[in-house]
Amino acid sequence: MKNKMIWIKADEGSWEERKTVITTGMESGVDAVLVNAADVEKVKELGSVKVAAFAAGQVEGADIIVVGKGGEGDGTKPLPPDYSGSLDVTTALRLKDMGLKVAAYVIIRNKDYENFAAEMGSICDYLITIGTDWQIIPLENLIAGLQKKDVKLISGVKSAEETKLAFETMEHGTDGVLLDTKDLSQIKKTAEIAESAGVINLQMQTAVVTRVESVGMGDRVCVDTCNLMVRGEGMLVGSQANGMFLVHSESEESPYVASRPFRVNAGAVHAYIKVGEKTRYLSELKAGDEVTIVDGEGKQRTGVVGRVKIERRPLLLVEADLKGKIVKNILQNAETIKLVTADKEPVSVTELKVGDEILVHSEDIGRHFGMKIEETIIEK
Repeated sequence: MKNKMIWIKADEGSWEERKTVITTGMESGVDAVLVNAADVEKVKELGSVKVAAFAAGQVEGADIIVVGKGGEGDGTKPLPPDYSGSLDVTTALRLKDMGLKVAAYVIIRNKDYENFAAEMGSICDYLITIGTDWQIIPLENLIAGLQKKDVKLISGVKSAEETKLAFETMEHGTDGVLLDTKDLSQIKKTAEIAESAGVINLQMQTAVVTRVESVGMGDRVCVDTCNLMVRGEGMLVGSQANGMFLVHSESEESPYVASRPFRVNAGAVHAYIKVGEKTRYLSELKAGDEVTIVDGEGKQRTGVVGRVKIERRPLLLVEADLKGKIVKNILQNAETIKLVTADKEPVSVTELKVGDEILVHSEDIGRHFGMKIEETIIEK
């Protein structure tokens, strides 16, 4: 679900200083590390992360080649009157022709450099812009000017506060940031901001339970994540894609079993689970997949599946009325499986009764292979 990137700039200082910044970035889950070409293999030895390298040619092991350092992009060489004669433009085009991923690095010193950045953005896969004393207006212009181009806009920042500003500029914000700092705490704070940036709360609605009935034995799915959930959090699951129940995590203690805050006993194998903007079948999930963790307020965050357990268990059908529409879910018939009430309190399915109000998420739109489509689909 995370849709904002964090790159870490680590091309200056001693190797030990750079190494500390890089490893902290990796531990914080950054998307890429930007280094000098000579450091690419060293970074690869530290762990698995995308590596961008300042260079004018192909670099063994580099995932992205970044042009502009020592060229027109950083002001080392003057901008030519005609950008087609720019060394950085020529280099970027040559690297693209070689099938490489290319980023442009441009320090926005004045309007001419803003225009040059826009030109590079029409060529490259990524555009890294570094603001000077006038940062917001050029950023707004570039976001607007490049929105239809196939380029990711990355803004240079020095703190988590600047990161938040970059992500909020013109509502959509930049696609990512290049963080240039030796302050390790800023790296962690920036990672936290990126995780929630651009994520919109889901609309949760109240449905009234109309039926609770045992339906015999079937196969149900436990989704064990690599994340700890807290009271109020769970996953959206349902027999219909347009009516999904908030199934609570096993984060609460029980007289029968210890809490398992990493787990959602989600429902029968046929059910849909909401994952980002799509749905998937519970039966399809496997280790390493992403899932969406949701709370009663509709706040979302991304989880990672560590294990999926499919076991034969007694099942319970729950039906509820959502403004005249009947939505359904089939869950394991056990005390530890819980839904969430309109008051945002967990309620066990074994205690659920007709007339109870529970939280659901509904979208009046069909889905095809998990993707939203404008089509009439009836699911009973």
